Amino acid sequence: MADEHPPQGVLLSGEGNVAVRIKLEREARGWSTNALSDRMNEAGFEMNPSAVWRIENGKRRINLDETIGFAEVFGLDLRNLVGPPQLAAKARAMELIDEILDAFRATQRANMAFTEARDALDAYLTEHPDVREEADVMVSNAMAEEASKTMLKMHGPPPSDADSVGEA
Repeated sequence: MADEHPPQGVLLSGEGNVAVRIKLEREARGWSTNALSDRMNEAGFEMNPSAVWRIENGKRRINLDETIGFAEVFGLDLRNLVGPPQLAAKARAMELIDEILDAFRATQRANMAFTEARDALDAYLTEHPDVREEADVMVSNAMAEEASKTMLKMHGPPPSDADSVGEA
């Protein structure tokens, strides 16, 4: 027996997410299915009120063009519309999640580039052992300096001795 109430949140499929979001967005604006249908038609996406109701209730599939139309009518990014309803309804949360994922991907690429550069240097130093010690010191010092700059940007300068005397 099929569950009449589909699970919420990230458990929904993309199309299920869109159906839930359409209903949430329509209701949040106080629009009827007729009003949403009118707005879709005005935006150039043919849609009757019955189709809106059937999409919202999982009785009709939604095609990509219609999904684009709903995103346009609601003024939402398409990715936001198809995301999990519990998160996607909070557009800022979705933006921040995207930023985290972009930063994570950049970190992964940087880690790969670092590993490749370090491997290339190690291979070179294996062939030229006479410069290994100097090169290792140079790399260590440069990395320590960069780490220090990053810490300064993230946390500001360390408290001075005069600052900590007054706190004791």
